[in-house]
Amino acid sequence: MALDFTKWFEKYKMLVSEADQAFKRVEKDYSDCVRCQINCCDCCYAFFELFLIESVYVNYHFNMLIKRKERREVLRRAEKADIRILQIKKRLHLIDAIEVKDRGAVMFELAEERVRCPFLNDGDLCILYHHRPITCRLYGIPTAIGGVGHTCGKSGFQTGVTYPTVNLDLIHNRLFKLSKDLLKGVGSLYLEKSSILVPLSTALRTTYNHLILGFKCSLRI
Repeated sequence: MALDFTKWFEKYKMLVSEADQAFKRVEKDYSDCVRCQINCCDCCYAFFELFLIESVYVNYHFNMLIKRKERREVLRRAEKADIRILQIKKRLHLIDAIEVKDRGAVMFELAEERVRCPFLNDGDLCILYHHRPITCRLYGIPTAIGGVGHTCGKSGFQTGVTYPTVNLDLIHNRLFKLSKDLLKGVGSLYLEKSSILVPLSTALRTTYNHLILGFKCSLRI
């Protein structure tokens, strides 16, 4: 029997709406600095990972809205992206061990890597744009993680100038809570899965069934 995630998707979409509104406010007030436009795909090469709620949401709409032939092509790109990400993580882990860098430094280096999103088609457009993750929606305006500010290199925001900034730590906390609520709601035995993050490419290649979500199975004899 297919799992029904509607309840949690509705809560997630409320957070999406808040993110979109935040972007629009900054875009309106700093139109000369926000330079997002059609066919600009800089954000489509930025590495980031998803909490469970977003992984399930994106996976669901990918399988529901994208036709089988195109899905196969996207999944091929996702497999290549996963291999590339694994190679990057292995290299950075080795650097971390040798140079004794902290995890934050390693994650910053990981964020600097360029990995093509499987959703980016040959026309430099996102095939699932209306259901893209929150990180994609906020790319192009100032954000901060752990007190460190970030913005798109193609934007007009200047270093040393104060701008309205979206605190991604707060958003991540809410995504974590939504992920945990989802696991509780479906009866998972492994609530710690709510803290596991995966790349979008991995989320697309995962089947979010009873086994993956950690359901308690009952056997009939």
